[in-house]
Amino acid sequence: MSLSLRYAAGSHKGMIREGNEDSGYAGPRLLAVADGMGGAAAGEVASSEVLSTIVELDEDLPGADVRDTLRIAVDRANDRLRVMIDDDPGLEGMGTTLTALLWTGSGLGLVHVGDSRAYLLRDNELRQITQDHTWVQRLVDEGRITEEEAGHHPQRSLLMRALDGRGQVEPDLSVREARAGDRYLICSDGLSGVVSRETMEDTLLSLADPRDCVQELIQLALRGGGPDNITCIVADIVDVDQRPSDIPMVVGAVADDLAGDTATLPTTPASRARELTAGEYETEALVPDPGPPNRRRPKPAWRRTLPVWGPALGVLAILGGAYWWTQTQYYVAKSGDHVAIYRGIDTQIFGVSLSSPYQQYDTVKTSLIGETYRQNLDGNYSASGLSDARDYVEKLKLQASVCQDVIKWNQDHPVSVSPEVPQNPTPQTPAATGSPGGTTVSPTSSVQAAPLRTPTPTATATGRPGSDPVSRSSTRGTPESGRTSAPPGAGKAAAPGATPTATEPPPSAPPTSAPPAPPKFDLGSADKNELAQGCDVKPVGQS
Repeated sequence: MSLSLRYAAGSHKGMIREGNEDSGYAGPRLLAVADGMGGAAAGEVASSEVLSTIVELDEDLPGADVRDTLRIAVDRANDRLRVMIDDDPGLEGMGTTLTALLWTGSGLGLVHVGDSRAYLLRDNELRQITQDHTWVQRLVDEGRITEEEAGHHPQRSLLMRALDGRGQVEPDLSVREARAGDRYLICSDGLSGVVSRETMEDTLLSLADPRDCVQELIQLALRGGGPDNITCIVADIVDVDQRPSDIPMVVGAVADDLAGDTATLPTTPASRARELTAGEYETEALVPDPGPPNRRRPKPAWRRTLPVWGPALGVLAILGGAYWWTQTQYYVAKSGDHVAIYRGIDTQIFGVSLSSPYQQYDTVKTSLIGETYRQNLDGNYSASGLSDARDYVEKLKLQASVCQDVIKWNQDHPVSVSPEVPQNPTPQTPAATGSPGGTTVSPTSSVQAAPLRTPTPTATATGRPGSDPVSRSSTRGTPESGRTSAPPGAGKAAAPGATPTATEPPPSAPPTSAPPAPPKFDLGSADKNELAQGCDVKPVGQS
């Protein structure tokens, strides 16, 4: 089965821009969109010159390697811009993107530079087949920001690659298989930056005619505010029996050039381009107001002075983008006696800090998170994003909560002192039997008593029958008053039947009962028990 292309193209300057710097070309073999660099000198000149240079690819070149063919065409277009800038220094700073598909009869060669896009609708699913050469896309590729954040990034239009007549261009080149029923969309960021991929997919699925599809997509971008020029091409892979397109369509800035001067276009494509089909957006781009032909519109004065202050703006844009990136970074660190999430990076430039507290956690005390976490926070915890930083703080919260539970556990389960190891041993002297507060010493004990020398007694206490009387002072109840120094010969055995007086407690006495075992430490879950090992205070009863 022989395949071919059926296509449509359209362009609109949008709702805000004064002119159209986009250019588009759709022919039997070549589909291309070029977006002149917004705000750069003569962006419309750059886009139209590039398409005018590569339009000669819309010829039958059997046997040529499609990637080499596209690479050579891009280099030639960039060289053309270099020559123009050398001839007119006022054009310094102009540039353009380029996204193009070249039909080979059985496949498509794809060349891409910049942030215009190509999409493939296959099996009812729309998929982007180019990658933006922008600063923001690089941040997405490195995982620093999300696709959603990229859509609202202030530097999303900062190009990393473009055709600008300077240096060597490095285009993305690939070859794609052609399948009947495939639908391709090529567009500038005036469409893809305003209309969501889902909406574009619904539109491409619901409208069978490429021309209706192009007009609806442009209308969607205009209803979205139309902040930029809008250019798009829709092309279907069809059987040759299904009336493929054979007339080139030129839209945007390059169409203005065709209306006034076609000298830069190869003869065959230029002659076919004059036979453009009528359409709402093609008419606007291709039928200018009557007047003398003018290849290049006059440039405002600010474009002439761009080489002077343009580099400074470029540096400021890069610095602004770098600072914005720092404000997408987060880390967790100490903040006094608690922890906090900081936004930015922990460094200073010329005394200006690039970070600030984002959220304080007063209840997460650093004294309760354990030595390991404190050491980690000494060097800060660099998070991959805000959610990662919050997850880390939740870990700290749990650790602090467990350590607080350990402290409460220790308070509720104090350490019990064993009876056989007294904390403060103090010798006690028991009194004789029968004295007030006295202690009876068992006759079976091995305590030896010595004769006591006593002063003249004023009162006599009588012990049990068979015991010797012991002299006491008149002052009763004071253990010290019953003590005397032992005379020589102390240590001899007491008289039979005497009740000995103990002067020192036994050096060691067997415990009367075993101390109660402390309860086994348990906070109710194995995870909490394991976290308790990281606390500064160790739990009582830990096995």
